[in-house]
Amino acid sequence: MAGGDELTLLGFWGSPFVLRVRLALSFMGLSYQYLEEDLKNKSELLLKSNPVHKKVPVLIHNGKPICETQIILQYLDEVYGGNSCPSLLPADPYDRAMARFWAAYIDDKVQIHRVKSHVLCSLLEESE
Repeated sequence: MAGGDELTLLGFWGSPFVLRVRLALSFMGLSYQYLEEDLKNKSELLLKSNPVHKKVPVLIHNGKPICETQIILQYLDEVYGGNSCPSLLPADPYDRAMARFWAAYIDDKVQIHRVKSHVLCSLLEESE
């Protein structure tokens, strides 16, 4: 990691979006502090760092918060990729486009699954 850089990741163990950021940080060989969030009792740091959505993941780089998984991954690749760390995306523009396509596809499918699960749980609670 570049000298003096401080990375902190706010996350939740069950989030596939947080897992994606953790995998990217590991792949790039970056050290970071991980802070587990209680999503029922959100910390002041989370609320201050992501005041719009109030969700994880949030990456804090030298005191500056970056929110949303895809934005965090792009940021990491722009700041660290190709320097002393491997890049997250291929060098070829077409291959990068394909990687972005599949990442967006997976995001859409995960989001649909989360909505369906939430609706199903709500229906089950109502029937009890």
